[in-house]
Amino acid sequence: MTTMKTMPTINADDFARRFALRAAGTMWFLGAGASASAGIPTAWDMVWEFKQRLFTSQRRVSPKVVADLSSDIVRSQLQAHIDAAPNMPRLGDDDEYAALFEAVYPAEPDRRSYLDSKMAGAKPSYGHLALATLMRAGHARIVWSTNFDPLVADACAKIYDATGPLTTVALDAPDLATQLIAEERWPIEVKLHGDFRSRRLKNTCDELRHQDARLRQALVNCCSRFGMIVVGYSGRDESVMGALEEAINEPNSFPSGLFWLHRGDSAPLASVARLITRAAQLKIDAALVSIANFDEVMRDLLRQMVGLDTTMLDRFNEERRRWSPAPSPTGRRVWPVVRLNALPLIAPTVCRRIECQVGGSVQMHEAVERAGVDLIVARRKQCVLAFGSDADLRAAFGRHAITAFDLHTIETKRLRYESVERGLLREALTRALARNRKLEAFRRRGSDLLAPQVPSDLTWQTLRQLIGKIEGRVDGVPGLAWREGIAVSLEWADDRLWLLVEPRTVFVGIDDANRARASDFARERVVKRYNRQLNELVNFWAQVLAGDGGEVRAFAKGDGVDAVFSVGLDTGFSWRASV
Repeated sequence: MTTMKTMPTINADDFARRFALRAAGTMWFLGAGASASAGIPTAWDMVWEFKQRLFTSQRRVSPKVVADLSSDIVRSQLQAHIDAAPNMPRLGDDDEYAALFEAVYPAEPDRRSYLDSKMAGAKPSYGHLALATLMRAGHARIVWSTNFDPLVADACAKIYDATGPLTTVALDAPDLATQLIAEERWPIEVKLHGDFRSRRLKNTCDELRHQDARLRQALVNCCSRFGMIVVGYSGRDESVMGALEEAINEPNSFPSGLFWLHRGDSAPLASVARLITRAAQLKIDAALVSIANFDEVMRDLLRQMVGLDTTMLDRFNEERRRWSPAPSPTGRRVWPVVRLNALPLIAPTVCRRIECQVGGSVQMHEAVERAGVDLIVARRKQCVLAFGSDADLRAAFGRHAITAFDLHTIETKRLRYESVERGLLREALTRALARNRKLEAFRRRGSDLLAPQVPSDLTWQTLRQLIGKIEGRVDGVPGLAWREGIAVSLEWADDRLWLLVEPRTVFVGIDDANRARASDFARERVVKRYNRQLNELVNFWAQVLAGDGGEVRAFAKGDGVDAVFSVGLDTGFSWRASV
């Protein structure tokens, strides 16, 4: 039996040194993982989305019920549904992706439309640009791929500053691949499962088992001329793995080695382990290489290439410095490199505008207090912007000669920075969350704090299980109490507003005299909170703030303009520079 202990492995730095000497004699094999940093979901991501779609359509429930695909509870619920269905693959089966894809979208045009939607807007990551740089230098002549995306071609267009040098062959023209390889018309990209624009897409069980024989033979033949580097590929396709198994049994196959680049701590599929182990037994320089991701390994390889011209790559990086999202943690690895504490937010687009002679901000708040009404107000130039009852607004400002009383559109461009409108929304959101989520609000400089209104309430049982005590008093400091809570603020990113959530110790009775002791106490409480616990805390607070997916209102429904928000459940994830 092949295991991780018997399978040959090497470190990434060892692989980089070998590659520097053998680059011209190697070819590449890209799977979906190589496109993840460009924003395209992996096959594993799509597997869980397929399960989610089958569950919601067959159970006739809202997607919000199983929206968080990173949740172990949600995944267990989805998997139980699949396990109970007839003729569905077991978790981790080699044909799981293909069988589920076919179950969700039996018609090929629908599968093509689905894939089109996943490719929309994707742009090459650093790894694709680096690969194109190697192609231009003659260090990467053939790229085999199971991907449908055009990222390799797009990267070559950037690096070559032209569209002609790379020839992409899909299932429409299998004989062309053999011809181009025989004529050595490098560089060549061969898409074993078809181009996403092709009419022949291979992504169901039956289709994958009948991989085009001519492309398969071309792959086997090339393995006798070149070594191979596999990256981002799980090894689930029987046809592809069968071709590689056939290739290792050919005389003098993989003359420059067979290196399987594997991301993550989990073991590769048994089929991959068998292939690498058998290749090594046949005296092929074969090994599993543990890597962080496609982009990082390409950076390492380019650093080892003496005399490589990276002018085009460097210029492109300086011009674009594009940031690309890391894949959401819907695969076997629950946590990405960095998880952002940002929840998507839908905010009000209008508020009330009152023009009057109330004076400045101080006089405005005095008018509200004098009237004894409950309003959210902000002063902007010659008007007051507000949420609340129209009757209360007139009671507060009627004596200040109102000349205009209408709606004000909250312009998106004014939310990009700390504007009056953004401050108004922040105050309204804090109030809405406190009012609807059993929280108490505390205003602080720079951010608003929220803590359980009644910590003993059953609502907070999960929080107590995560961190222990969630309220108490600071020893030796009379009058200083604390509660576990969060700081919330609004931030603008990716052309939208986000609600930032930061787990925080919230103090009641804090003043200048005890502030230093409070800071020390807070630091002692969180110093040993590591990634796993922080991830669980972010999950918990996201579920509390999002609730059942319904809206949160700053006021009860009335005759005025209320501030109504919707908070998303799925946090943003790491944004890594592609340079």
